[in-house]
Amino acid sequence: MKVTETSLPGVLLIEPKVFGDARGFFLETFQATRYAEAGIRLPFVQDNLSRSTKGTLRGLHFQEPHAQGKLVQVLAGAVWDVAVDVRRGSPHFGKWVGVELSADNRHQLWVPPGFAHGFCVLTETADFLYKCTEFYAPQADRGVLWNDPDLAIAWPVAEPLLSPKDAQLPRLKDAPLLPTYAPPAGTSGDARGALGHPPVRSVPPAHEPT
Repeated sequence: MKVTETSLPGVLLIEPKVFGDARGFFLETFQATRYAEAGIRLPFVQDNLSRSTKGTLRGLHFQEPHAQGKLVQVLAGAVWDVAVDVRRGSPHFGKWVGVELSADNRHQLWVPPGFAHGFCVLTETADFLYKCTEFYAPQADRGVLWNDPDLAIAWPVAEPLLSPKDAQLPRLKDAPLLPTYAPPAGTSGDARGALGHPPVRSVPPAHEPT
């Protein structure tokens, strides 16, 4: 698989190796050793699957405390997926990155703990799968308003379908409880983010199925 660090250190775009033939295709959606080599070492404890209709926007969500890392992908349809650094003291605080995830490109996005996450649906429906490193904790469920002008996220939808909760989320500057940035050990805390991995790397190929 190919792993590329995005403009936000720690947020990774993952392109799994796909094996296809006339019968269909096969790919590894997760393999602990391989993903640890890519810098994703936290254990996953919960998997979630959502289906949403076109124009739906879910987010921007995070947990504090009990911060969740999320490995996200689309099984059917396509979404515009966004991660925002909401860690107080981070050199990238308030910065965001967006990528298209779809059943066609089969890409994944790793969103580390301390980042808010959201997506909007580009197709008639989308099935969205995400692996979490912490259990859902209702008392720690928090978020940031999707169209916060300070973030200026380039969403591909002007009037999304929102839940009542998401429509009332605060702007980042007004969020009452945010995670705190912790510089990586052995660094000055100015450049590499929470995982400190290189920008691009290749991981040994997956075992090809028969």
